[in-house]
Amino acid sequence: MNGFFKWFKSEAKIKRWIFLMLVGIVFVCYGIAKILVTNEISFNELAQIVLIFVVGFTFAILSIIHIQRRTLEILVKETDTRELNQKEEVKSLIFNKKVYNQGPKVVVIGGGTGLNTVLRGLKNYTDNITAIVTVSDYGKQGENNRRNLGTLPLDDIKDSFIALSANENEMNCLLNLEMNNSQLAGLKFGDIYLNAMKEAVGDFSMSIQESSKILNMTGKVLPVTLDQIKICAELEDGTVVESRDKIPEMVSQKVSKISRIFINPTNIRVAPGVINAIEEADAIVIGPGSLYTNVIPNLLVPGVSKAIRESSAFKIYVSNIMTEYGQTDSYTLHDHIKAIIDHAGKGIIDYCIYDTGEIVPEYIRQYNKEGEELVEQDVSKVKEEGIKLIQRNLSTIENNRIRHNSDAIATSIIQLICDDLKFRDMQNDAQFIMLDSKIRDTKKKLKKDQNKKSKKKTRKKQTNSKFFEKYNDRIQSIQESTNKKIISKETNTEQEEKIMTKEEKTNNNKEKAKRMKETHKKIKKEKKQK
Repeated sequence: MNGFFKWFKSEAKIKRWIFLMLVGIVFVCYGIAKILVTNEISFNELAQIVLIFVVGFTFAILSIIHIQRRTLEILVKETDTRELNQKEEVKSLIFNKKVYNQGPKVVVIGGGTGLNTVLRGLKNYTDNITAIVTVSDYGKQGENNRRNLGTLPLDDIKDSFIALSANENEMNCLLNLEMNNSQLAGLKFGDIYLNAMKEAVGDFSMSIQESSKILNMTGKVLPVTLDQIKICAELEDGTVVESRDKIPEMVSQKVSKISRIFINPTNIRVAPGVINAIEEADAIVIGPGSLYTNVIPNLLVPGVSKAIRESSAFKIYVSNIMTEYGQTDSYTLHDHIKAIIDHAGKGIIDYCIYDTGEIVPEYIRQYNKEGEELVEQDVSKVKEEGIKLIQRNLSTIENNRIRHNSDAIATSIIQLICDDLKFRDMQNDAQFIMLDSKIRDTKKKLKKDQNKKSKKKTRKKQTNSKFFEKYNDRIQSIQESTNKKIISKETNTEQEEKIMTKEEKTNNNKEKAKRMKETHKKIKKEKKQK
């Protein structure tokens, strides 16, 4: 009985449709009874009875459709075990496995924290996620034990495993556990585990795919290639840098921007499964992340960029919020996109999701000190490239650092897929219902978070006027400039005073010397007279 009464709670949103169905049944019964009781019916009375009957029948049909739709939404929502804070009251293994396994196929290409942010948001919508990551040492010298094992650099793969896992903290502790044994120094559990899986399965690519099942992850991770590669940069002055770590240093020393990125050797092969994942994808996401070391190198592997260009999927680029020192200094939104097109060809991007730029200036100043700045949004130049723009509030603050909001990115990507399903008249499809319900829930959550932030800001600025709120940054810059002027004036006056004191001291010394000479002359005259 408790389960029955739960359907009538306000959270279920079913009572309104049950009431509408009862009203419809009453109207239908009234119309039928009116026809049976009356002997003679005029045209006006007949029209009224027909109208009441049609309205009642329409109400009943609409209520049944919406009750079924809402029931399906509740089942999907309640069986989503990946939201750990949500109470699981109804169990339906059919919906839990089938709906998510039949979800949209999304391929995410990149590396680093940007890639993992996108994966973290998408795993709440679908199980069909494929992360394609770069496998490179970036010019670093690997540990001796790792080289002895003969394993590829696996940091980006392990980070993607963590992002796609149900419990990220526990997975992070497990895979990044450092071995205390001297014979295994420099190795982590993740390296040993993946090497053991390679020995068991016989193929490195297949061992990573099997790991996603064993570790109970959402989606799968694929290395873009199984060959050892180096990421090299050629600067505009002709300098070639063959180590990823030295690129920012060389760019700042030479005062020269990056002309192009290339991988060495060039005759590498794409890993098994990568091209198939791209061809079958409903959406392909590029970025965010380090433009020249995490994003573009994946597109340079032979066959990858061609497969993306020929794919019918949504090709989405998620823009970086801040520039990166030594890589994208003073780069605009168009500069980021142009760099990708120059390396991978036209048709690689259809949509661009970029940030609104509404970030607290205090955090931007911290990045300015490190040589980084907010990416300028030259929207008009991007539109000239034929790319459709989607503006969203992507930024969030984590540990005093500006990061992408995983929920905002995932919602924007899935919204495109939902709109396409709607265009194909698939509103009653289980996939559309599940995605649409999730999108509405996440949008409500994002709005609540924004309202909380805005309330905190208003509490802090209750005593400030509207003029101060609007021109606060300008006032601070004026105050800083005036303070600098005052400091410079004070230093000038101090220097003038020092100069004056030096001149006065020299003058006093001269006067003392004259007096001494005069006294000596007087003493000599007195002696001569005597």
